[in-house]
Amino acid sequence: MQIHEGNILKSSFWPERVRVVSAKIIGESQIKVEAVGLETNRFYNPILSEEDIKSIEILEEKPFLFSADGESLFLYLESHRIRNAFQFDPLYSVNVSMINPLPHQIDAVYHHILLNPRIRFLLADDPGAGKTIMAGLLFKELKYRGLVERTLVVCAGHLKDQMPRGVKERFPEHFSILNRNVMAGGVGENVFNERKQGF
Repeated sequence: MQIHEGNILKSSFWPERVRVVSAKIIGESQIKVEAVGLETNRFYNPILSEEDIKSIEILEEKPFLFSADGESLFLYLESHRIRNAFQFDPLYSVNVSMINPLPHQIDAVYHHILLNPRIRFLLADDPGAGKTIMAGLLFKELKYRGLVERTLVVCAGHLKDQMPRGVKERFPEHFSILNRNVMAGGVGENVFNERKQGF
């Protein structure tokens, strides 16, 4: 078996698959193989005997095929973009919401709350200071980071129509209304299991 530059090798001599950079004959029956790991980019240069070479497996490189469904690929890439967008866009939830936040709202959410490893905060401020917007920004950020699965918003009775409408307009999110009628109508079911986001 001959080893050539560009071959991909698999063997117990390397902890990973490697690509051959060069293969030089040393003496009568030994070969010095210089190779780079495909996963770690680590450089290897063992000297192998003829017996060692027999245990090496040369892998075939599969050509790139562009026969996959384009829409499925787009959805896959888009899901990764959304999942990782917060790492590159420091104000991600601001840019995907229909709001014009004030400086103190951005400061509270991004410079204080989100910097903590365990988020346990009580947002208490004067009326009209934008607590709903701050809570909405925090909710969107945590949801896009995969840290929130279920959300229950408990609001005053006279705000039961205004708050869901405001949240839907500012932060395009759908929340179910969980009132006494819904609870009574869900015979034999747990309404909190059926609805992930509710008022």
